[in-house]
Amino acid sequence: MGEVDPAFIQALEHRPKPQTSFAQGIPLIDLSPLNSPESIHAATLVSQIGSACHEWGFFQIINHGVPIQVRENIESAARKFFALPKEEKKKVARDEINPLGYYDTEHTKNVRDWKEVFDFVVRDRNLLPASPESDDEELKELINQWPEFPPEIREVCEEYAAEMEKLADKLLGLIALSLGLERTRFSSFFDEHTSFIQLNHYPPCPAPDLALGVGRHKDGGALTILAQDDVGGLQVKRKTDGEWVLVKPTPDSYIINVGDVIQVWSNDKYESVEHRVKVNSDKERFSIPFFHNPAHRVWVEPLEELVDDHNAAKFRPYNFGKFFAARKRSNFMKLEVDNIQIQHFKN
Repeated sequence: MGEVDPAFIQALEHRPKPQTSFAQGIPLIDLSPLNSPESIHAATLVSQIGSACHEWGFFQIINHGVPIQVRENIESAARKFFALPKEEKKKVARDEINPLGYYDTEHTKNVRDWKEVFDFVVRDRNLLPASPESDDEELKELINQWPEFPPEIREVCEEYAAEMEKLADKLLGLIALSLGLERTRFSSFFDEHTSFIQLNHYPPCPAPDLALGVGRHKDGGALTILAQDDVGGLQVKRKTDGEWVLVKPTPDSYIINVGDVIQVWSNDKYESVEHRVKVNSDKERFSIPFFHNPAHRVWVEPLEELVDDHNAAKFRPYNFGKFFAARKRSNFMKLEVDNIQIQHFKN
């Protein structure tokens, strides 16, 4: 990416500090009790998940059941793809018509991110509103664009996606139980889910004190499952004091964060927390987030079980597909106003 274009430079108040401590306290949760018939272990696990969602909005998991070979395969394919010449990668470039494929000019909060990406939807027939306009009922199908090289990329990505679906289902069940709901309470919202996976490459940056790999943001979906390499760079805004703290990489773990949708469903009990990505002056970094999103038709609102006379609904209902379409639009252009957030639906 060469010299630092002004488009990458963060406003002074959002620039990363040269030294940032590793986060103390982000829970590391062992999922192996899911394989145990002893209810006491399962109950402890549910409690741990609930505390992590409430106090941090983030946690790491180990013994999650995803085969290490499946993860290594997709990480290898990502490295091979991003090592290709720019002209080759641009053969599968994405645009506003089809926002899937390769892209290197993504924006977060109107500032360009120091990264290049390749993304794909998990399900073949994936429908989304054609526009965020409320009176536009047209739907469009998102079509994955698979590159010719490396030749194995489609197979390993689809294999990885299947494992992410299984893991997301386990995590949603635990989160539902932690809220006092039935384990399957969220299941119907994901019958035709709009989940997608992004392969991220963050090249070395000559000015890591001015730019960010991804600017500060909250995830608009339900749940994010992140695989990051050993370079690290993910920063979470600590709820207790608003400080940015680094999430230290843990081998063979996944980083989980609840998104806006779970914040609304939980009626603010669990908060979607701001996070961002620092870049490195001499090391490239790779990460692979899985964004688990409901079906486009789902209306998101506080769940009736969590609302009563003493705890009124804190959000008005909104359609997830329209919300997602509006959020996607900001990836391609600078907007005159801040992008849509769930705060716009606050009562």
